[in-house]
Amino acid sequence: MIRVRFAPSPTGYLHIGNARAALINYLYSLRNGGEFILRIDDTDLERSKPEYEKAIFEDLAWLGIKHNNTFKQSSRFDRYKEIRDKLIESGRLYPCYETPEELDYKRKRQLAKGQPPIYDRAALSLTDAEIAAFEAEGRTPHWRFKLDHTPIVWDDKIRGPVKFDGSQLSDPVLIRADGIFLYSLCSVIDDIDYKITHIIRGEDHVTNTATQIQLFKAANGEKDYPLTFAHTSLLMDEDGDKLSKRLGSLSLGQMRDSGIEPMAIACLLAKLGTSLPVEPFLTMEELAAPFDLSIFSRTPPRFSEKELWALNHKLYHLMPFSQMQQHLNLAGFGNFSETHWRAVHDNIEKLSDLKPWQDIFFGKIVGTCQDHDFLKTAMSLLPEEPWDENTWATWTQNVKEKTGRKGKELFMPLRQALTAMDHGPEMKVLLPLIGRQVVLMRLML
Repeated sequence: MIRVRFAPSPTGYLHIGNARAALINYLYSLRNGGEFILRIDDTDLERSKPEYEKAIFEDLAWLGIKHNNTFKQSSRFDRYKEIRDKLIESGRLYPCYETPEELDYKRKRQLAKGQPPIYDRAALSLTDAEIAAFEAEGRTPHWRFKLDHTPIVWDDKIRGPVKFDGSQLSDPVLIRADGIFLYSLCSVIDDIDYKITHIIRGEDHVTNTATQIQLFKAANGEKDYPLTFAHTSLLMDEDGDKLSKRLGSLSLGQMRDSGIEPMAIACLLAKLGTSLPVEPFLTMEELAAPFDLSIFSRTPPRFSEKELWALNHKLYHLMPFSQMQQHLNLAGFGNFSETHWRAVHDNIEKLSDLKPWQDIFFGKIVGTCQDHDFLKTAMSLLPEEPWDENTWATWTQNVKEKTGRKGKELFMPLRQALTAMDHGPEMKVLLPLIGRQVVLMRLML
């Protein structure tokens, strides 16, 4: 069975970039009848916060992403220690006593000489006396994974064949000097234990993948662990700049509060960077049907909030009213009938845009027309009910014959008096929804 995972850290709120990673994994599992695992990467106990963890679950549920299993890394420290000890015993994990300042000095020296900043493995040459001296100073070691200096290759499902030379990679730190387990070690152990088959993530993890391929084998008792990797290109903004600068303003919580529909986000993010057109869909199952990793290109896609809102608007047209009514009720517009909704949905991007129309249909407004004599004449010619879509034409024709006005001079004062707006849906649609009694009151003002 295909198993994928999404692994957010509860050190902040999910943003649009996180959402894309989660969604791509979820749709791939949905399309292939697989499982989606939600892993909470909370090994950094200082920075991890319960409120962020709670928000992760709420945001994913709102977006429509359902997990088959979930766990927290903080509950698995004993397991990490077990594999740590085995790696130390096999000589693949070794202690290093350099301070951050010493490591920084080494890197600068290497760069000054035109050399790649690769760790020189000086720690492997330390004598027992040198180690004892460091520990007498109060130094505690950080721990590095010893890479084999051999070619590392894999067939990336988006990038194609990828190859690294192990000798050109720095031995990664897996455990900090303060004892905190770092991402690579915990992630690899979790992926093995939870039988993850596909790792789909951003291209900023490509180098991580190169080192983790060897770590997978070492943590799996020197047996190859079969995995499929796919690295998506990272989102850019409309100008082609890194989106990361603006991610704070694009948190899922803030987008939810702004009135965006979750399926609008899903429909846009699922197609960005692919060869498929961006279209509105009402369910994740429909969205997942054509989904495949082969449709992604390596060209960085551009995220546009304008495109997102346009998609939001298209969703309103696609939704059956029975589904739309639930949204209207939650947003405080439960008094809108299907006729009210159909009359104005072309004029809104988000549900909060309905507020002026709610006032026009059901509340009190002050018209903006000051031509009282004209309004008085129009009021005297107002037809009796019942009204339909022909009432507006009948009424305005009578007013035209009485006043001699036509075109904008005829129609605009009436629109302004009845809606306090200069634009909007056709008045032949709005007039019956406002009703004769309310129209009379607004013409009197």
